[in-house]
Amino acid sequence: MERAGRRSLWAGLGIAVAIAVVAGLVWFKPWALWVDETVNEALPTAGTPATTPAASPTTDTSPSAAEIPTAPTGPVTLAQGTFISHEHSTTGTVKVVRLADGSHTLRLEGLDTSNGPDLRVWLSDAPVKEGKAGWGVFDDGRYVNLAKLKGNKGDQNYPLPAELDWSTYPSISIWCDRFDVSFGAAALART
Repeated sequence: MERAGRRSLWAGLGIAVAIAVVAGLVWFKPWALWVDETVNEALPTAGTPATTPAASPTTDTSPSAAEIPTAPTGPVTLAQGTFISHEHSTTGTVKVVRLADGSHTLRLEGLDTSNGPDLRVWLSDAPVKEGKAGWGVFDDGRYVNLAKLKGNKGDQNYPLPAELDWSTYPSISIWCDRFDVSFGAAALART
C-alpha cells in the first residue's frame, strides 16, 4: 500500500513538472533566439505628388511648363539615429521619413537583433542610455507602441499615425513587452 502511494506521489510530481516545463517553454519561447525572421521592405512610395497647372504654358517654354510640382517628389529624411545594444546585441539605423504625400513612416534599416517573444517597436520620450541603465526606461514615461516588430533582421517600415507628433518622442526602442526590457534603442536626431 505504501508503495502504491509513492508511485502516485511520483506520478503527480512528474505531471506537475511536465506542466511547468511546457508552460515555461510557451512563456519564454527560447527557440526564438535561434530563429531569424528577415524582412526587406522597400521605402514606401506615396501617391503621385499634387501638381498645379502652369500659369501660361504658351508663353513659358521651360521643360516643366505644363505642370509645376507643389510637393517634394520623393521621401525626405527628417530625423535619424543608430541603434545601441541593451538586453541583446542590436545594430542598424532608424529614420523618420516624410513621404511625398505628407505622411510619415518610421524606417528601420539594416536591423540586426535577436528574435524574442512579443517584440514591439516603440517611440518613447525616455532618453537612450548605454548598458543596463537603459534596459527598462522606455516604459517609465510616455511611449507609443507602433506595432509588433515584423522581423529581427532587415529593412522595415512602420507608418506613423497622422495625429502623432513624433518629434515629442526622441527615442525608439525594440521593446520586449513580455519581459519589459529593451533589446536595443536609438536616439532620433533631426537632420
